[in-house]
Amino acid sequence: MFEKTRETVSAYKARDPAARSAFEILMLYPGPRAERAYRRAHWWWTRGHTLIARAISERAKRRTGIEIHPGASIGRRLVIDHGTGIVIGETAVIGDDVLLYQGVTLGGTGKDHGKRHPTIGNNVLIGAGAKILGPFTVGDNARVAAGAVVLNPVPPDSTAVGVPARVVRVAGEKVDFANEVDQVSVTDPVKAELCALRARVNELSQKLEERGK
Repeated sequence: MFEKTRETVSAYKARDPAARSAFEILMLYPGPRAERAYRRAHWWWTRGHTLIARAISERAKRRTGIEIHPGASIGRRLVIDHGTGIVIGETAVIGDDVLLYQGVTLGGTGKDHGKRHPTIGNNVLIGAGAKILGPFTVGDNARVAAGAVVLNPVPPDSTAVGVPARVVRVAGEKVDFANEVDQVSVTDPVKAELCALRARVNELSQKLEERGK
């Protein structure tokens, strides 16, 4: 338990420039408080005491603004930045070294049964207000831009942008998002394609003008 707590504090210090001390992180930050409540609720949930588990979860939601279903599975060193409005569904799975910003939803589509919520790989960054809806996987080292609505799988080492989200490979190489917290400086593939088409049209127009002379 002490080792996990130390890992959590180190993760917050690495990713939040406003973090000043371990005491401040553990006592005042809503993320660690919500996660500690989740761990207790999950313990009861896995032993069949679902009412107690939900009671702990609901109390934590009222106190922190973060809703984590006790049936979810969460790895180590999860960092929840600000946290208000975060919702993590019952069958969601979150790997290690994941960073979530406020307003993130790991939810279902309303039509699925059984596994209804997404699986988030290791070392994933999910920007503010992003919605990931459905029982698919967001691969390791992926990044979901702020405000994106993800309805399909995201491959490893990729970025998902837009509504609905479109996937962009990040130079075909693994990116160390564990130390990268930029959630908005991402390339929009549609914008890039339109810019390329505009440049091509301008080039062809110039050639036609030259021939006309």
